[in-house]
Amino acid sequence: MNQPLLEVKNLTKVYRIGGLLSGRTVKAIDSVSFQIPSDKPKIIALVGESGSGKSTIARIILGLLQPTSGEVIYKGRNILEWLKKNKLEYYKEVQPIFQDPYGIYNPFYRVERVLELAVKKFKLSSNREDTRKLILKAMEDIGLRPEDILGRYPHQLSGGERQRLMLVRILLIKPNLIIADEPISMIDVSLRAMFLNYLISFKDKYNISSIFITHDLNVASYVADDILVLCHGRIVEEGPKDEVITEPLHPYTKLLTSSIPIPDPTKRWKEQLDLTSIESFKKLKVEKGCVFFARCPFASEKCRNETPPFLEIKTGRKVACFLYL
Repeated sequence: MNQPLLEVKNLTKVYRIGGLLSGRTVKAIDSVSFQIPSDKPKIIALVGESGSGKSTIARIILGLLQPTSGEVIYKGRNILEWLKKNKLEYYKEVQPIFQDPYGIYNPFYRVERVLELAVKKFKLSSNREDTRKLILKAMEDIGLRPEDILGRYPHQLSGGERQRLMLVRILLIKPNLIIADEPISMIDVSLRAMFLNYLISFKDKYNISSIFITHDLNVASYVADDILVLCHGRIVEEGPKDEVITEPLHPYTKLLTSSIPIPDPTKRWKEQLDLTSIESFKKLKVEKGCVFFARCPFASEKCRNETPPFLEIKTGRKVACFLYL
């Protein structure tokens, strides 16, 4: 069996709230494990409500946070070793696309500086003329008109234009893995499908895998190959996107899928689940047992006291639920 491109192993992140003596601890993520294969590029969607731990996982993979326990292995090496000995190489191979495209731009510089720095930092060309040619070609491939974008400052571009410039940066660098954290939440609806299609084309044309973080199952079902469902910091279900959407196993996933609107204007959407609402979920977070115990219609006393194992029910389908034992 080929070595995975990325392996997340028993990843846990604990935050302490308050003082060392009087404060309490909160597990942002709890024993999260998953893999991305190296032999075939994939888009893996991490799906869950706000506060479920999706962005924490992304930040740990990018080396922006240290885990409390567990590890992230990239190409057979712990990323801490990569960041210590081969930091530049790691970031050439693992690139982020963040939710807020404005946050990564220095407002005092024109936007092309982000692209020029990427070319220079990763030694993608040997002179300024080649650098400009690379940038112009990448912009045209992403559907941006260089004459409309270059020479402008970040505040002069729309959110969609700034975010598509991040796709240009990805196209220049051509990493092995993209960590995309809610990348379309600040883009106009009319441009979202275009952005997602570029991620899919990166996978198909350049063998670039992605971890796509979203709270929207509709988006996940469009862009992803596999879906991992997170609830309060734990993965409760994993599988191919079509199977997770049409045949959800975990009660929490069933709740999420039941809240997807039917694409029929003659039928009323009876239930809505606001996955961006954080407070209702935080109040129901349990300290032990199944993370969905407080809301599960099938919960038993065993669910209250014991953590269900993450079981493979059939090839490619895993679920953490005592109903399947």
